Amino acid sequence: MSGEAVLFFNPGLCRETKYLRKQSMQLFSKMRFISAQFLAYFRDDLWKNNASHANQMAKILEAEIRRIPQVRITQKVEANGVFAIVPREIIRPLQEEYFFYVWDELTSEVRWMTSFDTTEEEIRDFTRLIKKLVS
Repeated sequence: MSGEAVLFFNPGLCRETKYLRKQSMQLFSKMRFISAQFLAYFRDDLWKNNASHANQMAKILEAEIRRIPQVRITQKVEANGVFAIVPREIIRPLQEEYFFYVWDELTSEVRWMTSFDTTEEEIRDFTRLIKKLVS
């Protein structure tokens, strides 16, 4: 997908947005090509299904991580991100297999994100590797 969208669930808030966009944001010359992507994305709740799936995968990841005593979840999981403190020595070998950010290097807090295409099998493989690295 190439483009960004701002959604207003309250129509009253978007009255002046078209003027703001023309003053300070980019207007693409072929905007209809970018817009076509959004039409497909919003049709039949595809965006909502993708987001729900990513959020559900984060909940599964959280449940699996909570079974590993050496790893501590630091934030309530409310969307598709899981924040956890892990033993420092497992970060590099884990990053050799999976991409993620170290959120706080001082505490070894990491941020794991799930996506619309994350599978339960990938989560099992990921947590299996963590268990192997901490044992």
